[in-house]
Amino acid sequence: MNDDELIAAVGAGDQMALKTLFERHAPWIAGRLRRTLPVDAVEDVVQETFIAVWRGAGTYTGGGEVGGWLWGIARRQAVNWLRKHGRVAPEIVPAVARDPATVAIARADLQRAVATLGIEESELLRLLYVEDRPVAEVAQALDIPAGTVKSRAFRLRRTLQAALGIGEGR
Repeated sequence: MNDDELIAAVGAGDQMALKTLFERHAPWIAGRLRRTLPVDAVEDVVQETFIAVWRGAGTYTGGGEVGGWLWGIARRQAVNWLRKHGRVAPEIVPAVARDPATVAIARADLQRAVATLGIEESELLRLLYVEDRPVAEVAQALDIPAGTVKSRAFRLRRTLQAALGIGEGR
């Protein structure tokens, strides 16, 4: 079965399809999570991700890669874990920011940078990063090609990275 068929089967309550999906995707999801989460959090977040997949598979509409959909769920679960454990999500502030004053300054810088965005950039930011929609869905909502969404997202990330003083290598 391909991933789309597996998601449909999971949506219909097939536990074996969920097991297959887990075996296929959990290793790379865990690998990506290890880059930003404490070691003790990775297994919990992967499990919560696939619980969310089990619950939400019936709402999956396709239109993109299943891996992207799964990663979106995993990212949300990671942020939930970080909030629950009183930790700052690493995507929000520079990696060097650890003390509360530095975090507050970084957040203020980010808010200032977001406030300078135009209407189109703000909408792209909201759809792609706040609502965590797939590129294809954002392209359809904004009535622009997917490649344009990607290039604008790239420029948007660069703008926000510059505002936060994050290096070009990221």
